[in-house]
Amino acid sequence: MPAGRSRVDLYSAIRRDVRAGMSNRALQRKYGVGYRTVAAAQASAWPGPRKPQPKRGSRIDPHRGVIDSWLRDDLDAPRKQRHTAKRIFDRLLDEHDAHEISYGMVRDYVATRRREIRIEAGREPAATFIPQEHLPGREAEVDFGDVAIRLRGELVTCALFSLRLSYSGKAVQRISASAGQEAFFEGHAHAFRVLGGVPVGKIRYDNLKAAVASVIGFSRQRVEADRWTAFRSHYGIEAFYCQPGIQGAHEKGGVEGQIGWFRRNHLVPIPEVDSLSELNSLVDEWDLADETRRIGSRARTVGEHFVTEQPLLAPLPVEVFETGRWFTPRVDRYAQVTVRMNKYSVPARLVGRQARVLLNASDLIIYDGKTEIARHERLMTKGATRVDLDHYLEVLLRKPGALPGATALEQARASGRFTQVHDAWWAAACKAHGDADGTRALIEVLMLHRHLPHEQVVAGLATALRAGALTADAVALEARKHEDTADDAALDHPTAHVGSEAYGEGEAPAVRSLTERRLRAHLPADTRPLPSVDKYDQLLPNRRENPNEGAAP
Repeated sequence: MPAGRSRVDLYSAIRRDVRAGMSNRALQRKYGVGYRTVAAAQASAWPGPRKPQPKRGSRIDPHRGVIDSWLRDDLDAPRKQRHTAKRIFDRLLDEHDAHEISYGMVRDYVATRRREIRIEAGREPAATFIPQEHLPGREAEVDFGDVAIRLRGELVTCALFSLRLSYSGKAVQRISASAGQEAFFEGHAHAFRVLGGVPVGKIRYDNLKAAVASVIGFSRQRVEADRWTAFRSHYGIEAFYCQPGIQGAHEKGGVEGQIGWFRRNHLVPIPEVDSLSELNSLVDEWDLADETRRIGSRARTVGEHFVTEQPLLAPLPVEVFETGRWFTPRVDRYAQVTVRMNKYSVPARLVGRQARVLLNASDLIIYDGKTEIARHERLMTKGATRVDLDHYLEVLLRKPGALPGATALEQARASGRFTQVHDAWWAAACKAHGDADGTRALIEVLMLHRHLPHEQVVAGLATALRAGALTADAVALEARKHEDTADDAALDHPTAHVGSEAYGEGEAPAVRSLTERRLRAHLPADTRPLPSVDKYDQLLPNRRENPNEGAAP
């Protein structure tokens, strides 16, 4: 057949030339086809179906009958004494000398053929799916999925929570360090805030440990976790638990497909972030942008359907449910508390005392009474430790020799809080004052981070190092100068970035007039009188008149 021409067009052209009186041989030469094509075009204007290609043979074909007979025998055999793919492969080698086949061939054939035989024998129904109609505002589905991200350059696996409304397809996602109960509750609370309400009907779940303590037999009855029961009662959630296994996945296929779609469209390539909060900000933007997409063959977008569904959701409760979990661990001698098999540091003054810990989905907050004393990003692996160098500074003042090998110092370096400028100033201070005194001076500098921004302290260290000022007081002075210079630069250039470098390396900051600065900042005029020493001058004549006043008799 000539290139670029369909078979229907070819038949039409041949039939037209036949009616014009052209011979079969001329038609073959003109269109470059055989006599069978010309005859077929004369017989019918519509081409017949192509003959199917013969199936390619497989080395397992001679053994199909034997395998099928063994699988049929398994229909009446005890469940624990039926053929596995490995056993069938071994019997074929031993009894039928089938060395030309591989185990993979047998495994793939058995995986398909076993179920077909059970369906043929009436032991298992054929897979049939029934279309469902979802009413607006009444149903939703919830599930977790694993996602990989690069957190500060390290590849880690996190949990993606997804709640999807069944009618509109509107979904709200949240990524957390784990799929524990804290993430389960926090994901619900966040989704309900975004949606502006709670579905009034059922929300479908699989048998997550965060919600289900145990499954009762083969029924849909579940023994729920106590905190999950309280959470459901708070929001008025009616839970529907799916069957275990692949059957249950089909009962909430909407959210299963949503997680896969979200992962493929927003998490490829793998995102690189510095914190989970930064990543969740991106997730919120993606969820909002996804309202413009159409699901399948729907005529309206997700957002258009959600506008119809949102007013039908139940209102949110006024009270706030605490999604985190409280612990009261004792602080050990390393100034650390243990929560879920991980250790987190607290200020050293709390050693030996009990602390109150609120464990959230992605962070951990430590309280002394009602006062927050520490906050850590939640660890993702068991048996790990996260420590803050600031918690040990008072102890290190007494034990400066413990700083070079401290775990807190290594973690501060890895996080970027302890910079190369710190190291250079430390080395210079130790050279000038000795190791112990130089390290103490560095610790006093590190305490400045409690009161001044990190960037200002680093800038003060750099300036002090260039000037050879190797004391904590000099660093504090230069850091505050940097702050003042940055404020003046902001006044001179209101659109300039606050905290930017005001002067280059080796250049001293200019001295500002207080009056000029007051005028630039639009401060009120200073109406106070100028200082005077007149009152003190009145005392001078009295002292001359009574030179011996107050002398001993």
